Amino acid sequence: MVPMHRDDTPQTRADWTLVVPLRPLSRAKSRLAAAAGEELRPRLALAFAQDTVAAAAACPAVEGVVVVTDDPLAGAELAALGARIVPDVPGAGLNPALEHGEAVVRAERPGAPVAALNADLPALRPAELARVLGAARAHRRSFLADAAGVGTTLLAAVGGVALAPAFGGASRAGHLASGAVEMRLPDVESVRLDVDTGEDLAAALALGVGPHTLRTSATSPA
Repeated sequence: MVPMHRDDTPQTRADWTLVVPLRPLSRAKSRLAAAAGEELRPRLALAFAQDTVAAAAACPAVEGVVVVTDDPLAGAELAALGARIVPDVPGAGLNPALEHGEAVVRAERPGAPVAALNADLPALRPAELARVLGAARAHRRSFLADAAGVGTTLLAAVGGVALAPAFGGASRAGHLASGAVEMRLPDVESVRLDVDTGEDLAAALALGVGPHTLRTSATSPA
C-alpha cells in the first residue's frame, strides 16, 4: 500500500482501512447504459472506482484501501493507485464480498477500524471523507446515507466491532434496523453522491469529479 498522509490528532490519525467492493466491469453500472451507452458504461465504472480509490488513499484518516474484485483490469488499475487487491472468493454478492475484505484486514490488524466504501463516488474529496471517518470514531457502528437518503455510501465499525453490512436496495433502513448510527453531517456531499444514473453523473460533474471520470465522461452523451 502507498504511504498515506499522517496526522496524529485524534480525529485524523491514519488508522482506518477502507474496503471497497467492485463487481466485474462487464456487469457494473448497468443503469448507466441508457445515458452513456453500453460501450462506455464499463469504462465509466472503472473511472469512478479509480477516482474513489485515489481520493480515499489521499485521505489523512486512511491507512490503506482494500479493493475486493475479480476483475483483472480493475485490479491492475487500482493496484497502481496503491490499493491492495483481494479476490472475491465468496463470489456471492456485495455483502459477502465486504465481509471477506473485512476478514482479510482484521486477520492482520484485529484492532483496526474498518469502513466499507462504495466504489462509485467520483467526486469524493479526501477532506470530507476525513470528517466522516472522524465522526465515526464516536460510534461502534455508523453509516452515511447516500444523496437520495435511501441507500448507504459508507459503513464504519471501530476496532473489535463487526461491520455487519446490509448494502443493497434501501440499505439506509437496513443499517438503521441493524443498530448502526446514522451520521448526519453537513458539507460532506462528495461522500454521499454515488453515481448510478445519467442524472447522478451530471450531479457529480457539477460538484467536481476526479480526473479519470472527467476524462472518460468527456466522450459520454449523458
